[in-house]
Amino acid sequence: MRLLWWREAIDKIFANKLTEHPTAQALSSLIYEHKINKGWLTRSIEARINDAKREVIEIPETSEELERYAEDTVSTILYMTLQAGGIKSTTADHAALHIGKASGLLLLLKSLPYHASRSRQFSYIPAKMAAKHGLLVNQGGQMEICMDSREHLCDAVFEMASVANSYLQKARELAGIVPEEARPVLLPAVPAQVLLDSLRRAHFDVFDRRLARGILGIPPLWYQLKLKWHSLCGKY
Repeated sequence: MRLLWWREAIDKIFANKLTEHPTAQALSSLIYEHKINKGWLTRSIEARINDAKREVIEIPETSEELERYAEDTVSTILYMTLQAGGIKSTTADHAALHIGKASGLLLLLKSLPYHASRSRQFSYIPAKMAAKHGLLVNQGGQMEICMDSREHLCDAVFEMASVANSYLQKARELAGIVPEEARPVLLPAVPAQVLLDSLRRAHFDVFDRRLARGILGIPPLWYQLKLKWHSLCGKY
């Protein structure tokens, strides 16, 4: 319901209709001041609506489907932030695309225990990848992800994390030609790397309790220092 409300609120904002919601009013000011593209907002909301509307376990066939969801929900935010900053750079857009996909995929991995607890177990592991690691089973004519083998699950998580890591590397390969003013916008690459490192320390076991400690598995102060260091160095 909240997502549907925001879909209507975005339509009202771009139709120059008044809204009394304070956050929507603030967003409206930002949109008009910086000429934010409606398409990015719509893509982000529609992707989340489509995900929330799934009433049964639907296993994505390939990782490309999850990458598309990650771009629609995370990369679009980076696109809009670049746009709000008046940064017009194809290179920065490409870096934002890669960072958004990496961040989105890693957050989906981190959320697996939560979704499992809400009977949406492992709907974010692609069917082909699950089958490859012996996780896909037929239950009453419906294909489901079996969580009995923690070792096989860790192997599947490792493969997905490797895809996310490849996107982070692609983004960093562009660092030398990304405009300086765009680099702060691309700092979400830092928490993505932190989560990736935390998964590695936990041997890619998403149920390891260490992942729930602090911020993405590390102490808050250490996280802030890492973020500050990258910001001062102009890196992401």
